[in-house]
Amino acid sequence: MRHRYRWGIGIVLPLLFLLILTACSKNNTETKPEPAKNISFVKPAGFPEPAYRLADNPVTTDGFALGKVLFYDGLLSRDGTISCASCHIQANAFTHHGHDVSHGIDDRLGTRNSPPIQNMAWSTTFFWDGGVHDLDLQPIAPIENPVEMDDKMNNVIGKLQRNTRYQQLFEKAFGSPGVNSTRMLKALSQFMVMLVSADSRYDRFMAGKETFSEEEKKGLALFEQRCASCHQPPLFTDNSFRNNGVAPRPFGTDSGRYKITLLDEDLYKFKVPSLRNVALTAPYMHDGRFGSLESVMNHYDNGFYATATLDPLFKNGFSLGDNDKKALIAFLKTLSDKGFITDERFAPPPGFVQGD
Repeated sequence: MRHRYRWGIGIVLPLLFLLILTACSKNNTETKPEPAKNISFVKPAGFPEPAYRLADNPVTTDGFALGKVLFYDGLLSRDGTISCASCHIQANAFTHHGHDVSHGIDDRLGTRNSPPIQNMAWSTTFFWDGGVHDLDLQPIAPIENPVEMDDKMNNVIGKLQRNTRYQQLFEKAFGSPGVNSTRMLKALSQFMVMLVSADSRYDRFMAGKETFSEEEKKGLALFEQRCASCHQPPLFTDNSFRNNGVAPRPFGTDSGRYKITLLDEDLYKFKVPSLRNVALTAPYMHDGRFGSLESVMNHYDNGFYATATLDPLFKNGFSLGDNDKKALIAFLKTLSDKGFITDERFAPPPGFVQGD
């Protein structure tokens, strides 16, 4: 779901996943599943084995359908106005395009940018600071964050249990009656692990099915020389945490990974984001300070702010010329996956109104 604000998310405290007695109600949500289509998880050619434990939660057609309904349903928030999809828009690779930091319930602002949701099956940590290590626990954080969805898990489960439509969906997805937090979280995971982006022009070029311009080829060569050590293909991230020289804000400084580990060596380190679909997901960096890829290139052209934890890769700068920057941007645009952002399996259900 959301990777938005994360200003102190930390390690999610253990929650009691107790089943609340089901109450009869006609309180159906308006978001209903589309007709079921055969759904299964398929690892793309050339991708590593997923980190997510698919054997413990295999993706099924009905489980995915339930997860999708939950993803697009504002019922998961305190007042019904904020869904996971409010800040994860398919057309922008499931991020909140155009917002430096996303806004949640009551238009409250956090302090971090909303990264895209894609290729989550290969992630080992979640949020900019890596405060959660299990995809099945990840949704708890935005649901209970006071500037995101501002609800409590037991309250959300109660709303789902009183909803006759959800009672039916849960039974269909899991084969027996019962609405509880474990099932809810597993259904959301089934939806999220299916958000696989692996069919960009880059992927087709590497498979010999696409051609690159000379500028794109130059950008690929530069990328392999300067960027691939952190943004390793095919995922275009190494899932590490690094300080890439983004200057701390003068007020409300975000210490990044340090908030989780309390280790001095983690000060100002943030998770290396995937660059897949990067041309669609502006603005950039953990606080959305750069509104364009050109601004990002200027940062890496000797724009680093030196602190004790600055990654050694950046200490001597990159010295990128204007033509180098243009070539790199041309290459990065080849990572856009049109099929992913238009896939009807992931699209909003009929009647869904996307927030801004």
